[in-house]
Amino acid sequence: MSLYRNSAWFLKGLTEFTKGSYEASSKRFVEKDLEVSAAGKSFMITGANSGIGKATAMAIAKKGGTIHMICRNKDKAEEARAEIVKETGNKEIYVHILDLSETKKVWEFAEAFKKKYKTLNVLINNAGCMMTKREVNAEGLEKSFAINSLAVYILIKSLIPLLEKSPDPRVITVTSGGMLVQKLRTGNLQSQRGRYDGTMVYAQNKRQQVVLTEQFAKAHTNIHFSVMHPGWVDTPMIANAMPDFHSSMKERLRTPEQGADTVVWLALAEAATTKPSGKFFQDRKMVSAHLPLAWTHSSQLEDQKFMSVMEELAKSFQPH
Repeated sequence: MSLYRNSAWFLKGLTEFTKGSYEASSKRFVEKDLEVSAAGKSFMITGANSGIGKATAMAIAKKGGTIHMICRNKDKAEEARAEIVKETGNKEIYVHILDLSETKKVWEFAEAFKKKYKTLNVLINNAGCMMTKREVNAEGLEKSFAINSLAVYILIKSLIPLLEKSPDPRVITVTSGGMLVQKLRTGNLQSQRGRYDGTMVYAQNKRQQVVLTEQFAKAHTNIHFSVMHPGWVDTPMIANAMPDFHSSMKERLRTPEQGADTVVWLALAEAATTKPSGKFFQDRKMVSAHLPLAWTHSSQLEDQKFMSVMEELAKSFQPH
């Protein structure tokens, strides 16, 4: 069943994920939460040349933060960088070209970054993809899983030592409300069995991100981990991968800036780190990562098994 035909999820979305719901929620936002300077802090943002990633980079650049934009397309990245520099006057914006679907290269990039830079205060895992048909990368891994789950795992795993020696370290992962209709499953990570439904594979990857966040938060208590749902946002990915949904909902979709608001809050606000680590956020508020009465809860054993599988898989591509 395609994701946006799930009625409980869709009804929740209509009341909580739209532009109107953001506008209603924003009435309770505390303005001074973001009256902060990010000068002297560094932020890595994946998928920073468009949509939520670019809006996040722009907002943090305005606060004086050093931005490391991780992008696949050099031309689009340089164009976005020039726009951010021009609008903010902040020249501390650096472009790094990396295709997150190339698993070995993700490791190589993170290990090289760690050697070159002395600090990283915030890692923002924003990049994502939704495939319309099953494709594999050079290493033989299904691409959606490689980008949305394994790359996120590798970046966190590799960069933890750098984050841990930086002040006020945080890791924020942009997930999706689609994960609310998925229970973690470790048996079919590569989507080899059954019919391939790109929206459901994406939703499963997004559930995996929630579990990764919870588990990393338990293991690394001096870093503040969070995962957030930006709402239904008008981004190139949604327009391309879910054209029917995009055209029918267009008037109700949030702007990239509205989608990025909670990411920016989680990255900068002191109030964010007063909340427990490893939690799920929506519109600057900690919310449940499951629908009421949901069957989507996984056991501690299932979560640990998933982390072991990810660890082994990641290690098999680690440069020696």
